[in-house]
Amino acid sequence: MKLCFFFFFFFTFFTFALASNVSYDGRSLIIDGQRKLLISASIHYPRSVPAMWPGLVQTAKEGGADVIETYVFWNGHELSPGNYYFGGRFDLVKFAKIVQEAKMYLILRIGPFVAAEWNYGGVPVWLHYVPGTVFRTYNKPFMYHMQKFTTYIVNLMKQEKLFASQGGPIILSQIENEYGYYEKFYGDDGKKYALWAAKMAVSQNIGVPWIMCQQWDAPDPVIDTCNSFYCDQFTPTSPNRPKMWTENWPGWFKTFGGRDPHRPAEDVAFSVARFFQKGGSVHNYYMYHGGTNFGRTAGGPFITTSYDYDAPIDEYGLPRLPKWGHLKELHRAIKLCERVLLNGKSVNITLSPSVEADVYTDSSGGCAAFIANIDDKNDKTVEFRNASYHLPAWSVSILPDCKNVVFNTAKVTSQTNTIAMIPENLQQSNKGVKTLQWDVLEEKPGIWGKADFVKNGFVDHINTTKDTTDYLWHTTSIIVGEKEEFLKNGSKPILLIESKGHALHAFVNQIYQGTATGNGSHSAFTYKNPISLRPGKNEITLLSLTVGLQTAGPFYDFVGAGLTSVKIKGLNNETLDLSSYAWTYKIGVQGEHLKIYQQDGLNSVKWTSTSEPPVGKPLTWYKAVVDAPPGDEPVGLDMLHMGKGLAWLNGEEIGRYWPRISEFKNEDCVEKCDYRGKFNPDKCDTGCGQPTQQWYHVPRSWFKPSGNVLVIFEEKGGDPRKISFLRRKVSGLCSLVAEDYPSVGLLAEGEDKMENNKNVPFARLTCPSNTLISAIKFASFGTPSGTCGSYLKGDCHDPNSSIVVEKACLNKNDCVIKLTEENFKTSLCPGLSRTLAVEAVCS
Repeated sequence: MKLCFFFFFFFTFFTFALASNVSYDGRSLIIDGQRKLLISASIHYPRSVPAMWPGLVQTAKEGGADVIETYVFWNGHELSPGNYYFGGRFDLVKFAKIVQEAKMYLILRIGPFVAAEWNYGGVPVWLHYVPGTVFRTYNKPFMYHMQKFTTYIVNLMKQEKLFASQGGPIILSQIENEYGYYEKFYGDDGKKYALWAAKMAVSQNIGVPWIMCQQWDAPDPVIDTCNSFYCDQFTPTSPNRPKMWTENWPGWFKTFGGRDPHRPAEDVAFSVARFFQKGGSVHNYYMYHGGTNFGRTAGGPFITTSYDYDAPIDEYGLPRLPKWGHLKELHRAIKLCERVLLNGKSVNITLSPSVEADVYTDSSGGCAAFIANIDDKNDKTVEFRNASYHLPAWSVSILPDCKNVVFNTAKVTSQTNTIAMIPENLQQSNKGVKTLQWDVLEEKPGIWGKADFVKNGFVDHINTTKDTTDYLWHTTSIIVGEKEEFLKNGSKPILLIESKGHALHAFVNQIYQGTATGNGSHSAFTYKNPISLRPGKNEITLLSLTVGLQTAGPFYDFVGAGLTSVKIKGLNNETLDLSSYAWTYKIGVQGEHLKIYQQDGLNSVKWTSTSEPPVGKPLTWYKAVVDAPPGDEPVGLDMLHMGKGLAWLNGEEIGRYWPRISEFKNEDCVEKCDYRGKFNPDKCDTGCGQPTQQWYHVPRSWFKPSGNVLVIFEEKGGDPRKISFLRRKVSGLCSLVAEDYPSVGLLAEGEDKMENNKNVPFARLTCPSNTLISAIKFASFGTPSGTCGSYLKGDCHDPNSSIVVEKACLNKNDCVIKLTEENFKTSLCPGLSRTLAVEAVCS
């Protein structure tokens, strides 16, 4: 019986044929005549690299996902009108075929507006400058180009036979994105546009349903869907549409200068279980792997280069444990209920205040139940079907047979991984210690080459650069008379600058004076610093910066940036207003213009070679030939000791770096997060007073065997001698399992707890491939306390704990330790809740 159950579970959970017919009704998607309960994982192809795609997709599948979801990034594909690009990270067809080869479905969110913390919401900047264009409303230029691009993508997918109707993996496609929030701002044209977009999409005849998320007036046959931290209470606007959750946010994004948000695994699992408890059928994690905003693709403004998102798979491609593992067990439990959930009828039962059960039964006698305790403080014990069940606060128990709890969202049995960033000194080589040779190029502040234009007053930064660069130079000059009082008394005039965003560096007479910046959603800022002036002519040079363009909001395409006022206070004539002066403008910096970070441009300038590169020098380019870090672990670049700028490896864009210190105080962060209660992005933050981002992902596939060229452009001054590569690896792991924890994971090994009424909890430890459990740092069965890395023995402790664990695990890649009388003294400390805590080393 156990063997039969195992094979049934294995093939129903892990395999399915790709679709040919996709339809829906008010309960679920129907694929080739079968109702489907689907778990989807967002992985954005340009936020990783092709070499990573197969591994990411496979890790999502191993985590219990049936579906991969991605946006289509318009501004990465249509570089100028009619000029399309689908190479490298933007090879959409290759990505779709990798999903297909993994025997997974694909949800293609064409948009083509995506938001997604992506620069300009994914819409090409050039479209803003097509005369008469207004984004995302009933505007003919915008609608023309939007339809043209949508049709291009649809035809490309059809050509490659990637829609399910052609035997491909694409089962759903999306038009527009979260427009319901903003429709009202555009008046009647907003509603007309939304209806037009839906009709235009349906006319593409792709043979699979279209969806619109957060669109409360989506017309049939388009399905409206939910995006939120919780969607259990969401109801589609038509009873003929299934309940779908296109974005469950398992974390949140970061901004330079902000905090590091985390969403506990227990709360993510709670939200998912509640969604399926309340009739949901399609669920997508946004993000399942966040990845990296390489180059200048981050929007915001101020979105970090890292788009890790506290997702189940981290930025570097490693499973984030325990979150990934906890959700994997959740998915297994939900899948055990699939047939009854989708084909049965449900009854809601109130068991006590804040505790309710939803019971599903079908005509064959099948039964599945979800029991939820939505009290965010108090555990509850309830009677259900003549049995007693204990539910921690803010948790859901899943009973696939209406009897046995195989999973509780608050009880994490998955191991916790300890991640280490192992530094590789750039001064080292495989042959021993060497002195790294740097090539240096210093740019002068201000106008290089020929000025682009001169204008009295200020221009909008974005309208001037059209986002071809982050940088726009402004220069002017003033005459300081010899009788100025500050020259005699030693005081300094104050430079006062106002800007609508995003940042600037100030120079006077070629000397760096300081930096000012906006913060997060507040782009506007004021610069106020003393400056050194001399008698006679003084040059005022300001480098205005953008740090990613707006990504969403009503009329976001008209949000500007740049200087609005420049004054000098402290002169004899009081305050000197330079705002209406004649300013000379230059777009970009010279090295970027010459593309000296690429192979073809490296020799277009004269570099100065040195083993002692300048430190604290603004506007400096650094170049070095570096070795690839040994091994095959993911690689990061440590930029903690640099200021702000851009980095490249072998011409590939690593992205903006900026180890900006979080401006939040320690009391705004938490040491330990309480998962109970509704989550918000400020609830479980860390990193207050710390650098927002220290490490920058450099994909392994970008390295050559030798001769790797690292190029850095430093804007305000740093210490390149302290730059280092790091290898990201799992150094250790922990498991903390209590006797009363359900262990649905054993089902995958053929242990039929339903049939034998067994529920043996266990600890499972798994090191990364090619590594073994080399040591057990801690093991205690009894009442241990603490967290991973700081466990302590309690008064109740089985002295044989270490012996049992070492026997089961040492020198193995994977091991299971069951909490049975055979292994431990389960009669120890009667009346106490006993736990097994283990910490191990992988090497």
